[in-house]
Formats: sequence, C-alpha cells, structure tokens
Amino acid sequence: QVQLVESGGDLVQAGGSLRLSCAASGSIGSINAMGWYRQAPGKQRELVASISSGGITKYADSVKGRFTISRDNAKNTMSLQMNNLKPEDTAVYYCNVKSRRWLAGPQYDYWGQGTQVTVSF
Repeated sequence: QVQLVESGGDLVQAGGSLRLSCAASGSIGSINAMGWYRQAPGKQRELVASISSGGITKYADSVKGRFTISRDNAKNTMSLQMNNLKPEDTAVYYCNVKSRRWLAGPQYDYWGQGTQVTVSF
C-alpha cells in the first residue's frame, strides 16, 4: 500500500519560515497530483497548494507569493516552502496524493497523518 509521511511542522513566530516535507512509499500511479491541505480546529480542510506530475502548480489565494510547492519524482518526495508565515497559517498540514495509472482509469486518494504548524504573534 501507499504510505505518506509528513515532517517539518513546528512553532514559529510571525514572519518566520518553515519547510514541510512528505515522503511517499509504495506504488503510486504515474499520472498524479501531490498537494498540501490544512485544517484548523473547527474548520473545513482546505487545499493550500498542489503540483501535478507534469509540474503544474496551483495555490490558494491566501498563500500565493509566500508558499512554494515542489516535488522530486526520483525520490518520491514533495516539499512546501513556507515564508512570511502569518498566525492565520496555523493548522495541521496534510500531504495528499491523487493518482491514476492511466487517463481513463480509477483515481486513488492517499493521505498522510498530518504535521502541526503553529505561528505565534
């Protein structure tokens, strides 16, 4: 089975930076998108950033210009560089992979366990 493990969450002051990493193991379909979601207490989980197997990136408006998503296909890892962090970025961040083995095939959805990011004033 596919397993995703996040790391890098921490407590930082506003304006600081963190780099989150996600390591994937198992057989992931070559047609896929990797992304970071976050969820604050009492709120819905939201997409922060995503990157396709072809390198196309998307960002939530709230993090554009501050966060950068990247992936290393050879190592099956994904990172989220977070700069100029704000208190409203505080949440549990989850690694996610959506994959297919061919275009018309079924899509599978995998999640990591999450890593806590806390930004103080």
